[in-house]
Amino acid sequence: MSAKKRTVSGALGGLLGFIGMSAVAGVLVTVAVTPALAVSGMTATNTINVFENLPNYLTVDQLSQKSTIYAIDGNGAPFALASFYDQNRVEVPVESMSQDVQDAAVAGEDPRFEQHGGVDLQGTIRGALSTVTGGGTQGGSSITQQYVKNVLVQKCEVLNDQDKLDACYDEATETSPERKLKEMRLAIGVEKEYSKLEILQGYLNITLFGGSVYGVEAAAGYYFNTTAANLNLSQSASLIAIVNNPEKFRLDRPESEANGAANGYAANKERRDYILGEMLQYKKVSQEEYDVAIAAPIEPTITEPSTGCQTAGGSAYFCDYVTHVLKSDPTFGEDEDTRMMNFRRGGYDIYTTLDLDLQLATETTMAENVPQTASWDVGSVATSVEVGTGRVLTMAQNKTYSQDPEVQATGAQYSGVNYNTDYDQGGSSGFQPGSTYKVFTLAEWLKEGHALNERVDSARKSDWGTFQDYCDGPQTFPGYNPKNDANEPGTGYTALQSTINSINTGFIGMAKKLDLCKIRDTVESFGVHRADGGELEKGASSVLGTNEIAPLSMAVAFAGIANAGKTCSAVVIDRIVGPDDAEIAPPTSTCKQSVEPSVAAGMAYAMKRVLTEGSATQSNDSTYPKVPMIGKTGTTDGAKDTWMTGASSKVATVVGVVAVTGEANQRSRDYAFESGSAATARHRMWPDIMSVANAKYGGDEFSEASTNVIQGAQVPVPDVRGQSTADAQAALEGAGFEFADGGVIDSELPAGSVARTDPASGASAGNGATITVFSSNGNQILLPDVTGQSLDQARGTLTGFTVTTTDQAVTDPNQNNKVIAMTPTAGTPASRGSSVALVVGKMGAAG
Repeated sequence: MSAKKRTVSGALGGLLGFIGMSAVAGVLVTVAVTPALAVSGMTATNTINVFENLPNYLTVDQLSQKSTIYAIDGNGAPFALASFYDQNRVEVPVESMSQDVQDAAVAGEDPRFEQHGGVDLQGTIRGALSTVTGGGTQGGSSITQQYVKNVLVQKCEVLNDQDKLDACYDEATETSPERKLKEMRLAIGVEKEYSKLEILQGYLNITLFGGSVYGVEAAAGYYFNTTAANLNLSQSASLIAIVNNPEKFRLDRPESEANGAANGYAANKERRDYILGEMLQYKKVSQEEYDVAIAAPIEPTITEPSTGCQTAGGSAYFCDYVTHVLKSDPTFGEDEDTRMMNFRRGGYDIYTTLDLDLQLATETTMAENVPQTASWDVGSVATSVEVGTGRVLTMAQNKTYSQDPEVQATGAQYSGVNYNTDYDQGGSSGFQPGSTYKVFTLAEWLKEGHALNERVDSARKSDWGTFQDYCDGPQTFPGYNPKNDANEPGTGYTALQSTINSINTGFIGMAKKLDLCKIRDTVESFGVHRADGGELEKGASSVLGTNEIAPLSMAVAFAGIANAGKTCSAVVIDRIVGPDDAEIAPPTSTCKQSVEPSVAAGMAYAMKRVLTEGSATQSNDSTYPKVPMIGKTGTTDGAKDTWMTGASSKVATVVGVVAVTGEANQRSRDYAFESGSAATARHRMWPDIMSVANAKYGGDEFSEASTNVIQGAQVPVPDVRGQSTADAQAALEGAGFEFADGGVIDSELPAGSVARTDPASGASAGNGATITVFSSNGNQILLPDVTGQSLDQARGTLTGFTVTTTDQAVTDPNQNNKVIAMTPTAGTPASRGSSVALVVGKMGAAG
């Protein structure tokens, strides 16, 4: 409302003008404002003095009205997800109110509104005299006085402290001469500051129309499913009737005795007809218009306003997350309760990051592939984040959102817990991400200079020895004996092979070469944290994904990998517009370089191959259109939770099917949905979501990984054959390699000495690669050279070996009956008892 000045004028003028004009006016004022209180003994002069000393300026604050959360559709138009309010009010200008409702308000509540200066003396005297003479309590308050009272009440209703609110409300509404005098004084001040139209506009926007419905716009929508601009005469009078007694005359309780259910809202109709009669008397309507309106039945069309996230359908969990973000934004207040209250009262328009196309695809594929309930406590989640911005594009789960405990108690298909977010953001305490978490050990591996093709000791064992931990010192985990999902037995997997096929023992072997606390540091650098707010565990098992993490955190991290190692925190609000159309700065994403781009390129190289030839090929094969993508699967112990997490260079998506309560006997591999195996539902949903994302956002090639990242700096393997195991280990570690004992093998070298290495001496291997050393058991000798010897001599020389012979025709007499070839050749290590094949020359033998 603008501060448009007006002068004291008109019939009777302003009450203050009368006071200043004459003693007679003073007497009239006294009579006007105090007859009901004459018994108090207050004199006219005293009354005037008290009146003069009261404040005459009223600040009109922003009205409490609903706030709305929006998404933007594909055409750029806002789509309302949900509204929130303490008072259902939509403030509109007087131009958006029908003339009928304006006239009904004046005729029904203050017929001399245009003539008086804030206080209707005639009405006030009549009301006061009626009260004194026992004619019943009559208000006599002008529209301006009623407006003042409502403004004062509104000031109370925004207080946070209930005791202060109650005291304020009592003061603003008490029946006392002091309150009435103050109200009159302030009404005169309002009339001096604002025009009549502005006062009427403020009055019709602030007034209570029953229940939590405030203002004529909200009342028109709630009671008649229309707008204030389109109210007809009968509807207008019926709404203004409610203002007189919001409980008695409201139209949403036809069963109430006061409203006369049997007689079609008889109480409201009686008041409505009175107002129509006043409008006719003051020539606001014609006789014909009056006759039509008076004959019209009262037929409300109650239209419940949407409020709360449950109205957002499948987007309700995203909406819920938005409200938790608003609670943490200092824009809205100093603490969480204040922020939410201010949001519900502030008339804010919140424009979110939700992509309605991608959200629809997410909701659709989840409904097609995972039921809301099953024979186990099945849950499903999906969330997508825009790479490079942190904007949350989708968020869905296989439950119907409700915060009503009574609704939740009716079935497992209802939940108020957002499985995608942290506990303090309305979420659960998180889920184990399984092998999707391995990418962080891969990141630390590459950060420390190791290569993708570097091999580690990946044999399964019950004693992995000592792990380094710069935070708490060296750690051991006796009895920790993880197996691989498909029982792969390999003893020397590369980091690349371990990533492609998700080899548990390979990653434990990698962790042995790293530092557990540094791995945790790398995890945290991607913004990953426990959903319950606790500290990330960093034991050997955590390498395989045993921390409980919110899916949204994993989506943010994978978006960081896809963004050349720069992680941007999640944001869900693009714009905030205040009730005065002023732009308010929304919470912003914070981006940080989690790993160097070269490391991220190496991670992407390995994770692309997870999709093309590894554990995620099912998701890759079904995703169209094709753009470069990275990914990682995850399966927790007992297959309770199964994950598919991946990204293009534009969008990262996490999809999971989980056991909500984590019961040990709930294995997704033991269950089937109508769409197929529960364990592979992730590979049916993720492609559906990413296909829409790829079509809409596209995707670029990831940066190429360097040769050093893939192969590592190549170093020749030293020759340690014949050395003791201790000397060989020292020599290899001195050259920058890791030593691994390959055990004992047959060899001609002295027992206990090094027989061979893998890779072999002279070969090139990446710096830091593991060289496996095999010791000799001394069981072999080098075969002597028997060529040129006679067969008998040769047999004698090869005593202890099994000798076989083959004749071969020769023409040289010197070769007759002589050994001309042997297999294996001379100098080859061989064990006693093994076979040696001799070729003997024969003159005249058939060729």
